[in-house]
Amino acid sequence: MTPQPETLNIEEILRESEKAFQRFATFCKDIPQELFFEEPAGQWSIAQHLQHLVISTKTATAAYALPRFLVRIFGGKPGRVSQSYPQLVANYQAVLAGGGKAQGRYIPKHFKPGSNKEELIRHWRQFTTIYLQALRKNWKDGQLDHYVVKHPLLGKITLRELCYFTIYHTDHHLKIVKARV
Repeated sequence: MTPQPETLNIEEILRESEKAFQRFATFCKDIPQELFFEEPAGQWSIAQHLQHLVISTKTATAAYALPRFLVRIFGGKPGRVSQSYPQLVANYQAVLAGGGKAQGRYIPKHFKPGSNKEELIRHWRQFTTIYLQALRKNWKDGQLDHYVVKHPLLGKITLRELCYFTIYHTDHHLKIVKARV
């Protein structure tokens, strides 16, 4: 489901991101409306998982849409080489195993009765398209390793690692919601 190579170039990142985004959208499309919004005790609904992904993808998009000098001002320079995809995934899984979870603005809100599943999926597709366009238009492969951003659970990560995270994070939430169905 998710890529396993040590390092992905920007074309592979774009392709794997697009596949992950499509997998989640397709899964959601096929879920009945009532199940989509159902909130099991102590868990997010599928709709809330999707809303969480919209929030995190929208936030990641800012890193790729801002001018590079602003990314540098806010994030600084990396003091290390980018982690490989498997290393990033292992680090994120370790943080989750240690109790890390979404906080603050990354926690989705409850949906009102009568909310529209198709509208939420359309919203997701809109933000994933903007994410892919910002990455494709504004960044070359080698540049992704020379800028860092602050991740709420992983600390400072390079833009390449943020790409890896976005792919893995999407599939991580897909795995969670698939297990429910």
